[in-house]
Amino acid sequence: MPQSSTTTLTFSDAEAGLTWPMGDWSAALEPPTVLIADDDEDIRDLVGTKLRAAGYRTLIAADGRTAMALAVGERPSLVLLDVCMPGLDGLAFCYELHSSPQTATIPVIFISGRGEPADMDLARVVGAEDYLVKPLDPAELLRRVERLLGH
Repeated sequence: MPQSSTTTLTFSDAEAGLTWPMGDWSAALEPPTVLIADDDEDIRDLVGTKLRAAGYRTLIAADGRTAMALAVGERPSLVLLDVCMPGLDGLAFCYELHSSPQTATIPVIFISGRGEPADMDLARVVGAEDYLVKPLDPAELLRRVERLLGH
């Protein structure tokens, strides 16, 4: 009968006390999170469904104060934001978001029924990266989200 041998495996890095930071690689495996802030339930549902189908995680808010709490607490990768919302309108939300060092780098795409050049200019002044006019083209929305997130 052949004699069996036992092989011992050692991990020199582990013995040296090196640790693997779990957050570094596990966060990279999670899909990007998009905060959808709009007081129109139909828009929230449409946008949320399209983004989840494309592989994004979504957070939903129906007003500006809830959206701000989610943005600060969850730090989404991107915010899709209506201009006219109760509690805190989109322009004030965007300005506050980009005034804080903790959330200043979160990109914002405005989604609004207002499509005048002055509206778009004002959105950029308060820090928005992009602006889409309702009614939305879901394919165009996804292209813009992917462009900003590189997903």
